[in-house]
Amino acid sequence: MCGIAGYIGKEKLDDGRINAALQTMEQRGPDANGHSTHVFGDSQVNLLHSRLSIIDLDPRSNQPFHFEHIHLAFNGEIYNYVELKEELITLGHTFQTDSDTEVLVKAYLEWGDRCTERFEGMWAFALLDDKLGRLMLSRDRFAEKPFYLHETNDGVYFASEVKALKALSNRPFEVNSDHILRYIVNGHKSLYKTNETFFHGVRELPLSHNGFVSVNNPSEVKESPYWIPKLNEQKMSMEEAIEGTRERLINSVKLRMRSDVPLAFCLSGGVDSASLVSIAAKEFNVTAHTFSIIDNDHRYDEYENIQATIEDTGCESTKVILDPNVDNISRLESLVQYHDAPVATISYFVHSFLSEQIAKNGFKISISGTAADELFTGYYDHFVLHMYEMRNHPEFARFKAEWEKYPLQFVRHPDFRKFDLYFDNPDKRDHIYLNNELFRSLLNKDFHEPFTETKYCDSLLRNRMMNELFNEVVRVILHEDDLNSMKYSLENRSPFLDKGLFEWAYSIPSELLINEGYNKYILRSSMKGILNDQVRLSREKKGFNASINSIFDFKNPEHRAYFLDDSAIYQYFDRSKMEEMLNKEEYPNSYKKFLFNFINAKIFLEQHN
Repeated sequence: MCGIAGYIGKEKLDDGRINAALQTMEQRGPDANGHSTHVFGDSQVNLLHSRLSIIDLDPRSNQPFHFEHIHLAFNGEIYNYVELKEELITLGHTFQTDSDTEVLVKAYLEWGDRCTERFEGMWAFALLDDKLGRLMLSRDRFAEKPFYLHETNDGVYFASEVKALKALSNRPFEVNSDHILRYIVNGHKSLYKTNETFFHGVRELPLSHNGFVSVNNPSEVKESPYWIPKLNEQKMSMEEAIEGTRERLINSVKLRMRSDVPLAFCLSGGVDSASLVSIAAKEFNVTAHTFSIIDNDHRYDEYENIQATIEDTGCESTKVILDPNVDNISRLESLVQYHDAPVATISYFVHSFLSEQIAKNGFKISISGTAADELFTGYYDHFVLHMYEMRNHPEFARFKAEWEKYPLQFVRHPDFRKFDLYFDNPDKRDHIYLNNELFRSLLNKDFHEPFTETKYCDSLLRNRMMNELFNEVVRVILHEDDLNSMKYSLENRSPFLDKGLFEWAYSIPSELLINEGYNKYILRSSMKGILNDQVRLSREKKGFNASINSIFDFKNPEHRAYFLDDSAIYQYFDRSKMEEMLNKEEYPNSYKKFLFNFINAKIFLEQHN
């Protein structure tokens, strides 16, 4: 995990801009930094890199990495680099390092642009090929690693973070008001519905894409996908689905535990993260160190399940207890500044406490359970989507009876208590931008953007899950994970984001995903004998979350004043209406999310006004 930045184009970058950009990247890569300049007639290519040493700690693996006519700036990990290296050696390649960086370069030399199809990992890289006079840009399949672009008439700037992009281009980017309003009114699930970011003139390289820029035409990025996610259901038995999941998840954890530095696990009370800790302990005999958030709000308190996994695996544990009496506003201001954006959800304000503690305890890697819900069905609305898929199934009555007997008792959202919610209206999505019409009414200017979703497949359930994975939920989580972790010079890894595991999960027939009233039935069953049954068989979903009341006290005069004082946010919002909202005795969950977004946007606008 590192930071990259660079430029290809006609402009000549002076040392001041290069050094300023490297300085912004220090937290991403505190162990080493470097840059190189390559001239092609009236064009030049600049590659910048800051290193967080994870694999092969020797300076020989510092970057930009050069071999023959190839120059590389690479952020991320190629987890299957050991297997690729063995294959490349049989093909005649030799190696001077033990790094995945050198494997990436030799893989490109052997397989060209198609090398990315062979990589299992997370990455953002820029690879200059002197012979072709071409810069190759690439981003991993799930967008685990960030890759920002700023395109001008003279060339293309790129970077891991917007602050590095600003420093290198020497341009003050204008705040994108529409994206601010999109975030506040429609919430975090709207952030990747368009190609926009919080700044005009800044976009991201799409996930699972390679981009190519010629030194002869440096203002044009030609992009193409190297992987397209698909639903490919296969005929299989329940036993085959379970065993295939178990095998692939264990292998994914094995690959993502490759490291030359200490690693830790984020542990909640759910099946996802607890499965990873249990695999490490029982399959690989690792005494894991876990870090957990403890919230005194009973809706989010997972202490008992967390403790069950700790006792079952014998792992070491650090528990972080949320305290509304600490200076959370100053902390949020610091996070927003580092993110170059509002913090997307309250969960990732909370996650920052974990990242900080993991780093303070001497670890350089954290492993988390991101994306299991989107692979194996993890949300309450997945039950009713599954009902829709099974409406003509011969065992529909059994599915309905199991739903009524078990999960229904935990469902609070009135829509998701209707088993036939989607029968007459498969397009119903009101709950996703919940109460956005109310939040629009608080504006001084109108903003309206209806809900849309991408068509990945014909299955209502699986298409919704893929939208959650690639557009609405996991994309946001990964963005926040990266920045929270890098603020503390920490690498985050997500074993559920594995190509083989994804393709297997999306080959399992939908009818097998939910059974006996359990969502994630396949995952739960695959962990039998590995994960303790208290967690494995728990039916209530709490999720990694926290109450806004655990962080802010709206009865506190100082907190209220902070919300209502003069600010650039009130060019968009009616202050008197916001004061009315703060005067409410009770806040529904959607209101709390809105208030968190509002305070984040307020801070962001004040920092960029």
